[in-house]
Amino acid sequence: MRILKYAILGLLYNEKLTGYDITSEFKGPLGQFWTAKHSQIYPELRKLTDEGFIQYEVVVQGTKLEKKVYEITSHGEKELSEWLEKVERDSSVNKDEFMLKTYFISAMEKEEAYDLFNDQLVKRKEKLSKLQKTLSLLEEEGEMPITFSSPQFGHYLVLTRAIEREKGYIVWLEKTIDLLK
Repeated sequence: MRILKYAILGLLYNEKLTGYDITSEFKGPLGQFWTAKHSQIYPELRKLTDEGFIQYEVVVQGTKLEKKVYEITSHGEKELSEWLEKVERDSSVNKDEFMLKTYFISAMEKEEAYDLFNDQLVKRKEKLSKLQKTLSLLEEEGEMPITFSSPQFGHYLVLTRAIEREKGYIVWLEKTIDLLK
């Protein structure tokens, strides 16, 4: 299944965007739970255009610079809606190099393992701090309280889940570090 297809359709459902704008979204809030590279996005945009799910208008910026501004079509809205309504099996893909190393921890020296976990703890605390700052900004900029009809509701849900995930990860790391002492 081409999940990137639906991520792009969802972005374009909200607003018209250039390929650059779409790529930037994967470096922002969307990047907290889904990633895509420039080299994946542009071929997907071509496919979606060929399939009639999106269309674009060429806009001239400045005197010569042309850029394509994409928008979702009614066919694309229908496709997105059908995907959103479909109940999926557990489709989570979990590739976590740190957890893979943890699985093989017995092949490490105790000091190496301790350093590995301390490094991960620092990174997770930094990530939690960034997520909490993003949540504060979202709450300051948005209408309060955030409800289902709020434009930022989906971002709020994903962000609060990410914060809880990081808090849990930090607790587990701290307990593991205590075990390694």
